Amino acid sequence: MGQFVLSHEAIVRGVIFASVLMTMAVWEAIRGLRPQRVGRAQRWPHNLLLVVVSTALLRVLFPLAAVGAAYLALERSWGVFNNLAVPLWMAIVGSFILLDLLIYWQHRLFHRVPWLWRLHRVHHTDLEFDVTTGLRFHPVEILLSMALKVVVVIALGAPPLAVLWFEVVLSSTAIFNHANVALPAIVERWARWLVVTPSMHRVHHSVIRKETDSNFGFNLPWWDRLFSSYRAQPKAGQLGMTIGLEVFRQPQDSRLDRLLLQPFVRSSSPKVTPPMSNPER
Repeated sequence: MGQFVLSHEAIVRGVIFASVLMTMAVWEAIRGLRPQRVGRAQRWPHNLLLVVVSTALLRVLFPLAAVGAAYLALERSWGVFNNLAVPLWMAIVGSFILLDLLIYWQHRLFHRVPWLWRLHRVHHTDLEFDVTTGLRFHPVEILLSMALKVVVVIALGAPPLAVLWFEVVLSSTAIFNHANVALPAIVERWARWLVVTPSMHRVHHSVIRKETDSNFGFNLPWWDRLFSSYRAQPKAGQLGMTIGLEVFRQPQDSRLDRLLLQPFVRSSSPKVTPPMSNPER
């Protein structure tokens, strides 16, 4: 089964991606949590086109991507797990957890370093919070993230199946936890110990900086609790909070051309990245 999945990687990833996106979009349409002031027609085409640009650049600059890097490391016996006598399941689980930890710290780094923040703020300047927000990343950020991921995959000697599993789960949870939905209260309370939920991650998209600098996790919710970046709820509540940043608040700022140029445009904010402080618990 694992070999079949790896042999048809592109198809498997494409089918799962489309299925999760469609499922969450339908859930939003039927039972959306927050009314949207900026409609889908103004935002979705540009957010989705940003994915197309990023995907095209990845195919050109990283044709093997992370799974290909894992195969290369396996063939040449590079990396930790390719030189340890551990069961395959242990290497897969260990690689998944360590890659998720990498993404958590990468996310915090993109908030902390000014020039990285200028790239990452493209994601945060979306004026609404829904499934396409989870896809709205500047292509340069995507390329930097892939470069870092390739290096870590090779260093770990992560099994190809683990990397494919991680990539599929990461893209799926990015769609899920950016959805304009809410889980029932009792489900939400327990789910937050297993996965980053939409209401947990929505806090991260608050216009209040202390809230923006919290809840960095995408897949596993443990890192935020472990490293003191967890915030249970926004101060104004899930319905009362303002989404986005204090800058780039005009709907036209979310056009594709402006999103691509946004990292190179000075904002009116007096500070690009004020020092992060530990969020209140």
